[in-house]
Amino acid sequence: MPLLKPYLDVPGTTLFDAEQSRIGYHLNQFCMSLMTRASRERFKADERAFLDEWPMTEAQKQAVLARDLNRCIALGGNIYFLAKIGATDGRSFQQMAGSMTGMTEEEYRNMMVAGGRSIQGNRFVGEDGDAQAHRQPQGQAGSKG
Repeated sequence: MPLLKPYLDVPGTTLFDAEQSRIGYHLNQFCMSLMTRASRERFKADERAFLDEWPMTEAQKQAVLARDLNRCIALGGNIYFLAKIGATDGRSFQQMAGSMTGMTEEEYRNMMVAGGRSIQGNRFVGEDGDAQAHRQPQGQAGSKG
């Protein structure tokens, strides 16, 4: 019997539950490997070759290569593991979070200091708030460069 997941209707939110953990296991293990200097150096030298050593899906590998963190999360990535990619690229967690919202680091910081996103239009999927999927950058702000 499948579990009820009422939290799937929260816009801009992917809960890292048991199913997400299973889907993203190898993606998250790859991220954890970046904690060692040797792995970071190998990854930076040839990203695709290093990714091909991991039994990740092609979609997961493409999301990593594109630095599309929103897609990585949808494919089972946990932000605390994905932060290792940002650190490898010399990005702060704040820069990464900003890229996931289509904001600059300063815009993201200012939004959070001001209390975060408004709940207006963001209570349920299908409303017209700024956290709704159709308003998300889908990774373009987080691309390498």
